[in-house]
Amino acid sequence: MAKKTTKKAATKKTGRKLSSTVKAAEKLAQSAKKSIIKPEAEDPISDVDAVKKLNDAREAIVQELRKSIVGMDQVIDETLIAIFSRGHGLLEGVPGLAKTLLVSSIAKTLSLTFKRIQFTPDLMPSDITGSELLQDDPETGQRQFMFSKGPIFANIVLADEINRTPPKTQAALLEAMQEKIVSAGGDDYELDPPFFVLATQNPLEQEGTYTLPEAQLDRFMFKINVGYPSEQEEIDIMRSVTGSRHSKLNEVLNKQDIIALQDLVSRVPVADHIFQYVAALVRATRPAEENAPGFIKDFVSWGCGPRACLNLITGAKARAILRGRFNASLEDVQALALPVMRHRMGLNFAAQSEGVDSDHVVGRLLEEIPSDKALYEKEVATA
Repeated sequence: MAKKTTKKAATKKTGRKLSSTVKAAEKLAQSAKKSIIKPEAEDPISDVDAVKKLNDAREAIVQELRKSIVGMDQVIDETLIAIFSRGHGLLEGVPGLAKTLLVSSIAKTLSLTFKRIQFTPDLMPSDITGSELLQDDPETGQRQFMFSKGPIFANIVLADEINRTPPKTQAALLEAMQEKIVSAGGDDYELDPPFFVLATQNPLEQEGTYTLPEAQLDRFMFKINVGYPSEQEEIDIMRSVTGSRHSKLNEVLNKQDIIALQDLVSRVPVADHIFQYVAALVRATRPAEENAPGFIKDFVSWGCGPRACLNLITGAKARAILRGRFNASLEDVQALALPVMRHRMGLNFAAQSEGVDSDHVVGRLLEEIPSDKALYEKEVATA
């Protein structure tokens, strides 16, 4: 009854039909499901109510992480968005910035299994995926090969310094990331969902490393830059780490909650003008495009592919529900443009000689590509 009263009041006030985005959100609210915060509950809960509860869960997750992590607000936000988008993240930062601690802490608050793999030049693919071992069957007394699962069989896998291992071993990890299965001895072993890989790279040392090819970099949804803490944050880190008090992290969500939220992301509505804006933003990175800005043709060798569009839309949906909203906005897309696009374009020698990096290019694109909703709606109407 409350829904009908609200709808009538809104119709009377505006005097016109609801927009397509609001209609989609209203339709979304009517699809009931089990509670994502308490999946054992019998009472159904609408998607919109679930999104509001998720916002509270996000704040609880951040509060728990604050027991062991100081600062890193944007890194935490982008990591959570990648998890709920079924994506993978590539963290780049100097050693000692608590990247490993962050990932393990997130795994604890989400009640997920966590494995850390230290990549080295002598690491073999079987060290990641697992291998077949000859063992005695206690029942028959016969010997047979049994598959021993490797560290890849975890919900969150930290691939530490992924560029320090040869391409053959990198490919074994990246294949599991894409296919969500491991093949061994002619059999396929499915990875238990949710499955998320967080890889790290050291931007300083490049000697004796194996740079990830562009096609493999594209498999990472986000490239997350981890910077130095501020002065006050560094003081807080010293107080926290060197003190005697260490708080235990509490679980906020479980596996069933996370899978339900990942499914919820796909049902978040997106307005037509946002699709138009994302297409214009990504296509502008390609120097061969007729409407590409001049600085793109000067500094960029090749631009972002369609996967950048998909990740921008999916990431915007996840960011929206993590903030208690049930529709993606232009702000969500713009906030994720850097982590999505910075590793999906190649800069030429002219850009390197002038000190221009991919973040600078994406920043200029966000300034020059129009984001006016009315403009895109006008283009659709005249098409």
